[in-house]
Amino acid sequence: MNYLSESHIFLFLVQVFVLMGCARGLGELFRRWKQPALTAEILVGVFLGPTLLGRFLPGLQSALFPPDAIQQAMLDTIAWLGVLLLLLDTGLEIDFSIAWRQRGSALLIAVSDIIIPMIIAFFAVIFLPDRYMVNPDQRIVFSLFMATVMTISAMPVAARVLHDINVLKTDLGFLVMSALTVNDIIGWVLFTIILGIFTTATTTIGPIAFVFATTVGFALLALTIGRRLSTKTFNALQQMNAPEPATSLTITVLLGLLFGSFTQMMGVHALFGFFIAGVVVGEAKSVSERTRGIISQMVHSLFVPLFFANIGLKIDFASDFDLLLVTLMCVVGITGRYLGAWIGVSWAKVPRINRDLIAIAHTPGGMMEIVVALLALETGLITPAVFIAIVFSAVFSSVIMGPWMVRSLAHRRSVEPAQFLMPETIISELAGTTREEVIREIASTIAHQVGSPGAQVLIEHALAREQEFGTAIGNGIAIPHARVDGLRNPVIAFGRSRNGIPWDEPDELPVKNVFFLATPFGAEDVHVQVLTSIATTLASRGNRTRIEDATDSASLFQILKNLLAKKKPMHEPNKPDPRDSSP
Repeated sequence: MNYLSESHIFLFLVQVFVLMGCARGLGELFRRWKQPALTAEILVGVFLGPTLLGRFLPGLQSALFPPDAIQQAMLDTIAWLGVLLLLLDTGLEIDFSIAWRQRGSALLIAVSDIIIPMIIAFFAVIFLPDRYMVNPDQRIVFSLFMATVMTISAMPVAARVLHDINVLKTDLGFLVMSALTVNDIIGWVLFTIILGIFTTATTTIGPIAFVFATTVGFALLALTIGRRLSTKTFNALQQMNAPEPATSLTITVLLGLLFGSFTQMMGVHALFGFFIAGVVVGEAKSVSERTRGIISQMVHSLFVPLFFANIGLKIDFASDFDLLLVTLMCVVGITGRYLGAWIGVSWAKVPRINRDLIAIAHTPGGMMEIVVALLALETGLITPAVFIAIVFSAVFSSVIMGPWMVRSLAHRRSVEPAQFLMPETIISELAGTTREEVIREIASTIAHQVGSPGAQVLIEHALAREQEFGTAIGNGIAIPHARVDGLRNPVIAFGRSRNGIPWDEPDELPVKNVFFLATPFGAEDVHVQVLTSIATTLASRGNRTRIEDATDSASLFQILKNLLAKKKPMHEPNKPDPRDSSP
């Protein structure tokens, strides 16, 4: 019997050092190029695995990553811990309550973006030659799996791109995130059911019904009773002044372990339990943005790079690469998700100007597609060639999303936000000290100048929107907005707070600059471009300093007018001022 030795521990530490150092270093470089770190992390594994290092320097590769069972088990354990925590973090990013309140449009888009890609993918792969299948007798189950994996969109990738082009906090971004939330939940339920059918190795109704009932039943119980209990628990911890973020982090991980153990015991994979645990914790509003950010940074800085780099150590991407299959997966996956979302937004009667952007946001497969594929590979559902094709499809769809979305945004009619500013709606010193007080103060100023709609209508719309999806964007900026009837033209109001206002901001910086945008219905194009322009302009520390140095409302209005009158090409990404040293 082999035992863990000092040499195992030493080599494990060296392996983690090399993998994490290379993955994080190359990942930061890719981020600077506006590309997902996922690509870099997988490339590190490809470089250090059998594909390159093992092919050209096999002695070095086998010395660094020897085929020793204990050594491989150590690395696999920490890698799988990483993917379990990744699913936990993915669930944390999902706001089920928001998606449920927006279930009209979001549900239509999500259902369309699941059914249509599944149909396209199913008929595209069911006729594949037998050599691509582990067991040709299970062609139907294989095709159902491939159809399911083609439906899962990468919400984290979409959120990052929407954030980079300053669209995440708009109503368009809100709708995209709500639809992707529903897509994620339904997609994972479907995948879990199909995986359960495969592992039971039966096509009879009884076991299939049991897998379906346990999966759906667990999800429903967790998202109803479990969600309420979780919220009460975190509220109680907040009232007890428990040390944070340590307490919330501990409770979150414990809940993930509990749910994961329970689903694994039911015959449903632990990944599903961790995902649902994240969704349940994410519903607790007392879990601050700071705590969520710490959990996300821990997962993506320490564990995720090791997991994706470890994939490349196991698979020879050169020997099992099939160009025809890779091309098929890329075309079917991207086309299916795009068409599904496009038809969904058409059914939901989303304004035509926003349909292309929403459809593009649903195209990346990203991390979740690879996680699902790896699980299927390790359970013997797919071959290495199919796995590699899915990986290439996921990476390619994630890489092209940013440039594709920027190009779509660039085709919009140019709007100059300065024309919507009014000197009378500039407040140089806000009296309010809370988010609600400030929104009331600025909305009253707008109503006083434009008459209809009244202040109360603007306040109600803005506060309702704020409760659903906060509008603080970081760097001490918030952009509350309201779309209302009775307004003839868009209006931009501005308020400045010297001391700052708590706004549940993503970077923990109190909000000092508040832009309030009021637009009539039907001005969706103006709405998106104005919010994008404000976010891009104030990303510069120099511009924020100019606003801070203004002595009165008149000079503040002139500074804002000059800043927002500078027409910025819509295709340029957010480029901070060289003087801005903030993240």
